[in-house]
Amino acid sequence: MAEFLEVMMIVSFGFSWPMNVMKSWKARTTKGKSLSFLCLIFFGYIAGILSKLLNPAYMAAFESKWYVLFFYCLNFIMVGADLCLYFRNRRLDKEGEK
Repeated sequence: MAEFLEVMMIVSFGFSWPMNVMKSWKARTTKGKSLSFLCLIFFGYIAGILSKLLNPAYMAAFESKWYVLFFYCLNFIMVGADLCLYFRNRRLDKEGEK
């Protein structure tokens, strides 16, 4: 049951990140974004991925539980994309000030 709830949490986050990335893409500004928040989430996913990889019980059952790590990695990629867009948008903000 604990693993199911963990997957539900990761999937819920997973649905919200693509929407956030699209919003960042369309907005073309960093207004309303927090770099520190994005970095904390990014490093949180790194910690979650490493916790799975370093857990002998999880790795022993990897064939039947691969999907948990898959969703961690997918969310990590989405947050990474949003971080890249943050820096693109910051550059655009600076260009717009000139």
